[in-house]
Formats: sequence, structure tokens, C-alpha cells
Amino acid sequence: MRPRQEFVFQVPIRYLGVFVTRSRKFKCSIDNAKRSFHRAANGIFGKVGRLASEEVVVQLLLHKCMPILLYALEVCALDKRSVQSLDFTINRFFMKLFKTSSIVTVRDCQSFFGVDLPSIVLAKRFDKFVDRYGNTSI
Repeated sequence: MRPRQEFVFQVPIRYLGVFVTRSRKFKCSIDNAKRSFHRAANGIFGKVGRLASEEVVVQLLLHKCMPILLYALEVCALDKRSVQSLDFTINRFFMKLFKTSSIVTVRDCQSFFGVDLPSIVLAKRFDKFVDRYGNTSI
């Protein structure tokens, strides 16, 4: 009796904007989401640059870039490393925006502007998803 092997796709399959990389143990890739986030964030810096205030740039981040980064990830079972990678993406954006390398300063700025890390946002969205679709009758 041979052990069952997990099928890993050579090229991730895209379905409704989510890239599926494994079939048996469902796993999604966040590389495309991070790439799209960076493209949008660099677009913001390219258009408004340093002319706009930090408040305007953070609001643009929240309303334009965060939905790109978190699109449909609340239904994917992300491992701890992937969630930390999403948090790191936002932290690096704030480091670039405020020209600092101190994570303490970044956390203070995030709390001042009311920005939640993707790990917190995804947990809230997942709970809302489970509540909405877990209580429906078929």
C-alpha cells in the first residue's frame, strides 16, 4: 500500500482572483496579492509623492491598497507565515512613508491613524464570514 501523495500544482490555478497552489490541503498563494499591493502603493507614491500629507496617503492606502491585498483571503486557510508576511508588507509601507526603520514608531503611527494589520482584519472578516454562512439553512 503506497502512501497518498499530496498534489502540488506546478503553476498556481487562478479561480475568482485567488491563486490555489495545493489541492488536498487547500493552500492559497499571496504572492500575486502582495505584488498588486506594491504596484498600487507605488502608484500612490508616484502620483501624489511627498506633496500630500501622511494622512491623505494613509487614507489612500486604506481605501485603495488594502482591499487589493486582502481580496478573498478571509476564506483561505492561511498559515502563520503567510499572515506575518502580509503584516510585514503593511509595516514596510509605513516605514517607507514615515522614513523610519523603527517598528515601535511604525506601530505608534498605525495606532494613531487607526490602521489595523492584515492579521487583525482577516480574523474579523473570517469571523464575520463564518457567522454569516455558518448560520444559514440549506
